[in-house]
Amino acid sequence: MKDYRFPQEIRDVIRDALPQDTAVFGQTPDLKYTFTPTGHSRALHPDAMLVSGIRGAGKSFWWTVLQSEEHRRMVAHLLPKSDISENTKVSVGFGERSSPDDYPGKDTLVRLSEEFDPRQIWRSITVRQVIKGKAEDLLLPTSGWVDTIKWVIDHPEDVERLLFKADQELDKASVHRLILFDALDRTADDWPTMLKIIRGLLQVLLEFRSYKRIRPKAFVRPDHLEDTKPIDFPDSSKILSQKVELRWPRTELYGLLWQYLSNEPNQGRLFREGCQSFRNLSWNQYREVWTVPDKMRTEEEVQKEIFHSITGPWMGRDRRRGFPYTWLPNHLGDASGQVSPRSFLSAIRQASEDNPRSEYVYALYYESIKRGVQEASRIRVREMQEDYPWVDILLKPLSGLTVPCRFAEISRRWEDGNILNRLQHDISSAAVKLPPVHLKEGANGIRQDIETLGVFERMTDDRVNLPDVYRVGYGLGRKGGVKAVARK
Repeated sequence: MKDYRFPQEIRDVIRDALPQDTAVFGQTPDLKYTFTPTGHSRALHPDAMLVSGIRGAGKSFWWTVLQSEEHRRMVAHLLPKSDISENTKVSVGFGERSSPDDYPGKDTLVRLSEEFDPRQIWRSITVRQVIKGKAEDLLLPTSGWVDTIKWVIDHPEDVERLLFKADQELDKASVHRLILFDALDRTADDWPTMLKIIRGLLQVLLEFRSYKRIRPKAFVRPDHLEDTKPIDFPDSSKILSQKVELRWPRTELYGLLWQYLSNEPNQGRLFREGCQSFRNLSWNQYREVWTVPDKMRTEEEVQKEIFHSITGPWMGRDRRRGFPYTWLPNHLGDASGQVSPRSFLSAIRQASEDNPRSEYVYALYYESIKRGVQEASRIRVREMQEDYPWVDILLKPLSGLTVPCRFAEISRRWEDGNILNRLQHDISSAAVKLPPVHLKEGANGIRQDIETLGVFERMTDDRVNLPDVYRVGYGLGRKGGVKAVARK
């Protein structure tokens, strides 16, 4: 059926299905909203011990999902190449959620790192998780992490035999033991300490490659690996070469959207039946969860037709303004072109909450989609403030600037506002944690740090550009671009 249009009620489905906040904060996501991107199959595989992803890419999501037997069963069903099964044994080596019996929290970890090599700290945590619940667990002191680490250091042969025996038993049962590490930015408040701690964890990942079934798996941010300090140990390239990135290409983003809309408990049928009527797509269920048909997950032309039956075919009065299907993710990517699913869903949800236009025959008006991008940009900027407060100090003075522009214009604004001295002062007074790594190199060093975060983009003629997902929220302009939002 050509020229199909979803009824206006699809706006209610979008608004009710999409969450206001997709951050998991240690909570296991609802099974029906657990989308399994085909491209993440490799990242979930037990042999992928180092997984990298920008904020919102799904690191904490998978850290949480893999801990749930029910979710692992679904992953095994939908992503068989991941080699994850309900029988995979999973425990936690570090994460946002406090669990002092399983791993030390940040303050304890920092204190321990002053006394012990971080490699021995992570090794002790891993040993504890591997033998947890076994008779051998009684060998490890329970009086505190200091005693546990000392015991592991003082009993190298015992530790070796414990791990060897555990690995043999797991191999005999054809079962993997995953120990998950996430939220590594919460391991310290300063870069030197955090990088030292991450370095120790990477050493442990390398060490455990020799086992068949014991697999520490670390979820890291790209900037954790930009500095050379965490990787300045022999054979670190063996770990880095096997790093897997969590990425969200366009088809996976729309697959995620379909997962939410089709499983909305009250009116999800409206979406499913609409897709079936004009595209003859059949829906299946895994238990009570509607699974997205393959064509809706992988074929861009099918996805485009469905999305345009909600939004209309253009981002304006005619095709010169672009097509909503490509326009939206193109305006949400960072300088590396990576789009977080959190930004994508937030933009569409915000668009559904905008006032409908009676004269527009489709459910989502193109100007509403632009407002959705503004909201997604606000959220992205807020996340940046939480993760890197110093970026806010440097970007606020650029409000009103039009990009692309020469870096000299940016540097001049920093000089006029005495911004770098102010940043130095805030760092000295501990108001800014995890400052830019190349701060000592001045404005050019800071430019490099902001480029690493995907906020600045260096153009071929050396000018600076900002992707819309940051430009709009930080109040910078662009000719013909989405209008910037006012900064408070």
